[in-house]
Amino acid sequence: MKDKIFGVLQRVGRSFMLPIAILPVAGLLLGLGSSFTNTTTIETYGLQWLLGDKTILHALLVIMNAVGSAIFDNLPLIFAVGVAIGMAKKEKEVSALSAVIAYFVMNVSINAMLKISGKILADGSIAKDVLDGTITSVCGIQSLQMGVFGGIIVGLGVAALHNRFYKIELPNALSFFGGTRFVPIISTVVYLFVGILMYFIWPTVQNGIYALGGVVTGTGYFGTLLFGIIKRALIPFGLHHVFYMPFWQTAVGGTMEVAGHMVEGGQNIFFAQLADSANITHFSADATRYFSGEFIFMIFGLPGAALAMYKCAKPEKKKQAGSLLLSATLACMFTGITEPLEFSFLFVAPALFAVQVVLAGSAYMIAHILNIAVGLTFSGGLLDFFLFGILQGNEKTSWMLVIPVGIVYFLLYYFIFSFLIKKFDFKTPGREDDDTETKLYTKADVNARKAARDTKASDDKSTVDELSQTISRGLGGKANISDVDCCATRLRITVIDPDKVNDALIKSTGASGVVHKGQCVQIIYGPRVTVIKSDLEDYLSSVTEEHFEDDAAENNTAGADEAKNENAALTTDSNTGASNIASDKAQEFADTKEPTSTVIISSPMTGIAADLSTAPDEAFASKMMGDGAVVTPEEGVVVAPEDGTVLFVFDTKHALGFTTDSGIGMIIHVGIDTVKLDGKGFDVKVEAGQKVKKGDVLMKLDLDYLKANAPSVTTPVICTELKDNQKIRLITDGPIKAGEPLYAVDTYEK
Repeated sequence: MKDKIFGVLQRVGRSFMLPIAILPVAGLLLGLGSSFTNTTTIETYGLQWLLGDKTILHALLVIMNAVGSAIFDNLPLIFAVGVAIGMAKKEKEVSALSAVIAYFVMNVSINAMLKISGKILADGSIAKDVLDGTITSVCGIQSLQMGVFGGIIVGLGVAALHNRFYKIELPNALSFFGGTRFVPIISTVVYLFVGILMYFIWPTVQNGIYALGGVVTGTGYFGTLLFGIIKRALIPFGLHHVFYMPFWQTAVGGTMEVAGHMVEGGQNIFFAQLADSANITHFSADATRYFSGEFIFMIFGLPGAALAMYKCAKPEKKKQAGSLLLSATLACMFTGITEPLEFSFLFVAPALFAVQVVLAGSAYMIAHILNIAVGLTFSGGLLDFFLFGILQGNEKTSWMLVIPVGIVYFLLYYFIFSFLIKKFDFKTPGREDDDTETKLYTKADVNARKAARDTKASDDKSTVDELSQTISRGLGGKANISDVDCCATRLRITVIDPDKVNDALIKSTGASGVVHKGQCVQIIYGPRVTVIKSDLEDYLSSVTEEHFEDDAAENNTAGADEAKNENAALTTDSNTGASNIASDKAQEFADTKEPTSTVIISSPMTGIAADLSTAPDEAFASKMMGDGAVVTPEEGVVVAPEDGTVLFVFDTKHALGFTTDSGIGMIIHVGIDTVKLDGKGFDVKVEAGQKVKKGDVLMKLDLDYLKANAPSVTTPVICTELKDNQKIRLITDGPIKAGEPLYAVDTYEK
């Protein structure tokens, strides 16, 4: 249980890295834009001719400043998307879209609650009794000030919903909404209620946040020391992001009014002051206490440790150790990436890391005591030190104090590390045994053995996805599969060699039929196809190409002739619909009995009606997807054939699902291969779940465009869920108007 919780926290920490990665760019834009548009800076260096008002560079820098500010202003939404992507196991793009939707839904729900309770007045102003800073504008929506916490709540919650439901299979009538399509739906519903809940609980949470921040801020310099020690101590576990992010981005790190706005979080306060630097005498050291100290030990301290390790290396290994330590030191100094150096001694000499934790923690405290206020975007390297310390001026940041303090820390690291390495014979780089390679150790080295055990255990417990395996074998193996996609009902596969496809094997997976079009293979599964597609993609990513080639070859060799004969018997006679088992059984009833009930289905179009077997598409003509009729439209209007409900509208608008009030499930598929038009030529007037009456307009068509760009505009109108004792009886064969009877669904006694 403890390992599981630890693993989840590590994933949460890693998921923060995607949104954090944008901060250096945003900070660079904001730093340059703010610094070189500052009137005092321009006048001090005599750069009015180059950077003065109305110059090209000034305009560009103003834009850069605005772009950088926009990123920091919208960090909650960025975190919502980034965390959802980082925590999602598969189909990450779906979790990203769902997170955006959920974020807006949550804030709109909060906004509605604020209006209902009278905290936001009818004219949009905030009631006088509301505490300043508790309500803010979130992407144009007046909502509670939740900061990055709001984005993290959305990201984690949506990721949990996504991982739970992205492969869900719903009942047949609703199966189109299964799989990945269900994730944004359930996210919308859940976060509607989360928004309502947040209205009630967030004020209490906010008080707790302030109290937590008060433990650090209220204990002054000791609190800063405590923060620094905890942050560095969490580095080996990968949990430091979880710890420090609230101090950087939320009210845990303090609040301050800047330029008339209440700002939360140490990093946000610094950048808000940076954007308003013309009116700031000195940046707040209380805000930067969570990162200014990093410049001391990253630029000066750890390089001292690296020099100590080099000096203590064996003579014959000094050159090799020096090369490795130099590259790691440069990375630490210029970018603030400390992992290569810290991990090189962390696992071989934990005592040295304990020293590093204490010294680094004290650096945070010293910077706070000396009122050093140098900001950063990601880590305390020379680039950030130049942009947010030197360029801003010593009077605003006290950056010059970093240098003498840094020299002292360089010496402390050097002498303490040298003494301990020699005293306890620590095997730092260059001091390894003769049969051990000199290298910079990483966390991966230490975890390698554990990972190997975990992998073996996972392999022992893993189960094969037999459905996907059979589909893949039927398609000739992974090496023969070029692309995997799907539409409303068909798995669309592009294969390299069509001759390797075994239709009989594929049909054994429950497919209604297999259609070949050159290198494209269409497998008819019905609306549950999205789940099958996801499973197949997962399966293909988990096996080797050679393994699949062998399996496919073995399968095709063992029964190729028999499979081809069986496939031919099932699919060649498309004009009679011999492959539709349900229709065959219904015909047996029809030959001997009268129907017990009949449902009339009217035409959704004005045009020419015909038997389904005339459809210019094998999958429809052979009734693989169901029985019905076709209508070739003469007018560009599609109407509801009967009273009923729109089940779904496919993403590319070319098809929609419909169920009549009498319980008949249908698909109206406008044209053949119109999925490739990406919605062009279609103007859908309804949405999923909408109730309609017979004759209501479902969509309008640009027939000229469709005729010019699609193989055919002939439209199958099919029943997708006929029972064994039901049969389609064509009523009209020829000219028909929308709303006139097209075919009957006869039900016979079993």
